[in-house]
Amino acid sequence: MGRTVQCVKLKKEAEGLAVPPLPGPKGQWVYENVSEQAWTEWQIHQTRLINEKRLNLLEPEARQYLTEQMDKYFADEDVDAAEGYMPESK
Repeated sequence: MGRTVQCVKLKKEAEGLAVPPLPGPKGQWVYENVSEQAWTEWQIHQTRLINEKRLNLLEPEARQYLTEQMDKYFADEDVDAAEGYMPESK
């Protein structure tokens, strides 16, 4: 196991990312506060949003929308969901 972080999403200590996933202060914050597992879960959710809403990541508005959704996701606030998506029952 590599470095660990106190993950803001999982609310527990977990394995951290190997490198910051984004440039700048936002990437550094994610690196210091988000576990590898939580980041992977966010990427899956983000992919659903991109596909469902047909976001063009070349458009600044689409990138801003995803940044806002990511901030909400890691703050445990309500985030948009892909319509018709049903989470797997555990």
